[in-house]
Amino acid sequence: MTILILIQILLPLVLIGWLAFWPPQNLIGMGVQALVTAIALVAIARLGIWVFPPWWTPYLYGVLFVLALGLGFLRQQPKRRMPLSWPGWLMIVGFVAFGVYAGNEAARSWTGQFPAAATAVDLSFPLQGNNFLIVNGGSNSRINAHLKTLDESVPRFLAYRGQSYGTDIIQVNGWGLRSRGIVPKYPAAYLIYGATVFAPCAGQVVQAIDGFPDMTIPEADLINRAGNHVILRCGAFEVILAHFRPQSLLVQSDMTVAVGDAIAEVGNSGASGEPHLHIHAQRPGSLAMPLSGDPLPVRFSGRFLTRSDRVTTPTSRD
Repeated sequence: MTILILIQILLPLVLIGWLAFWPPQNLIGMGVQALVTAIALVAIARLGIWVFPPWWTPYLYGVLFVLALGLGFLRQQPKRRMPLSWPGWLMIVGFVAFGVYAGNEAARSWTGQFPAAATAVDLSFPLQGNNFLIVNGGSNSRINAHLKTLDESVPRFLAYRGQSYGTDIIQVNGWGLRSRGIVPKYPAAYLIYGATVFAPCAGQVVQAIDGFPDMTIPEADLINRAGNHVILRCGAFEVILAHFRPQSLLVQSDMTVAVGDAIAEVGNSGASGEPHLHIHAQRPGSLAMPLSGDPLPVRFSGRFLTRSDRVTTPTSRD
């Protein structure tokens, strides 16, 4: 997480600062650098996990980019059309190569906002309140880390392939911050911790697991990866909600729930990383590997949520 935060802060600022203060002294070089910088900023905005800095940071980078472009042009006022030496051409080639890479990443992440070909499941959003932020979601691994579990060459992924289209949800405040501090150790420092989780579909509780402790950030329980969790059977599919706070479950196996029934509270048990709600839908798995069923994309109230999407829901249910 720390490395990701540094990349999301330092790389955009280096690119913007380079354009503002040390742009090429020729029109072709400056144009290529400006275009590639814009493409890179779009890619970073699409691929980044904006828990810190907050979700609005890419918009700030956009403003800084426009200012940097104007400042760079005014400082250099390039009169030559092309570079005069091979280092200038080499820099242009380097920028073009980086731009092709960044553009490919941005384009592939953009395709992830569309549901996969599999039949999507429609659910009610499982949380109430303001400013929920999607950390993982979508149908491309660049914006949804869960999709790596579709890699059949890794044996341990087979037990968890049902989560491949899973969605991870956190909550942020009005400033876009999700905790007190950048990466605090204790779960209670995170805004979403303790939030009530509601049944997203009507069905029967197949499994309700409690008793695992909240993990101290950034520790993770790699043995009991789902931590405290509930499996709901809703017709032909199952919905798994995971990482609950210990002793917060309000349901038991074989209970029937309606949409909107409270079932638990958000915690940090299992392989969580930090407090969040994990939810995914799948075809029923096996008894030995209950999370191994065929994965299904999910729409919440008709909306397919992807990384960096924000959700606000009513604070009461009928």
